[in-house]
Amino acid sequence: MPDQNQFVTLGVANEKFAAPVTKVQEILDMRTISRLPRAPENLLGMIDVRGQGVPVIDLRRTLGMEPAPDTENTRIVVLAINGPAGPVTLGLKADRVFEVTVLDSDQLDPPPAVSSAWVGHCIAGIGRRNGEFVTVLDLDRLLCAEAVLSAA
Repeated sequence: MPDQNQFVTLGVANEKFAAPVTKVQEILDMRTISRLPRAPENLLGMIDVRGQGVPVIDLRRTLGMEPAPDTENTRIVVLAINGPAGPVTLGLKADRVFEVTVLDSDQLDPPPAVSSAWVGHCIAGIGRRNGEFVTVLDLDRLLCAEAVLSAA
């Protein structure tokens, strides 16, 4: 099964999201995050991953959801994304990680065009897994906001 069709499915609140497996370096249990002064609210701080400092972004806050306490299922997904100045390694805190899987179809539906004010720029498409909608995130666009990377 080709990598480009595989996704890591993530849970945030009651929603299911997916990240292309090609962007995922590893999945970590929750750990202590060192805060950064005056960082944007979705930038939680830094963690050490084998000697490399990695900024951690809260997916809940990035998506405009209310923060929630960590649980035994909270994970940090370490990603390699394309930033404005080249490759960037980031951690993405999610409520839980479900599985590495393929979606029910190779084709993603486009984000709904409900309003010109909402363009869904951080959504690569909408897929389905076992009859449930899965929002496939465009991680480069979602996580490369200038405010996030300039604080990291």
